[in-house]
Amino acid sequence: MKTNKTKTEQTTTPLRNKNECGKTRKQNNPYEIWKSFDGTWEWRVLKKYQTPKNEADNPYARWFCAVKSPMTYGGYDLGDVYLKDIKEYAVKVERHD
Repeated sequence: MKTNKTKTEQTTTPLRNKNECGKTRKQNNPYEIWKSFDGTWEWRVLKKYQTPKNEADNPYARWFCAVKSPMTYGGYDLGDVYLKDIKEYAVKVERHD
């Protein structure tokens, strides 16, 4: 019996979990927005380095964020932030696909 698949299609392995948030976005179009419980801090998630499954297994998982705080005088500082710190001190308020 002949298959319609090419040789490449027959030998490929199943795809790994894809990181849907792996491309860096602009500050005005983040993947997610998290805010501190008192509303004084805001994290705009611009990139995630790992899939959610891998983040759950990694205590040092990090996100690239634009962060606004009382110390940034209304602006944002850019940098990597540990995921565990965001989840401990903030709640997700928006998700952009």
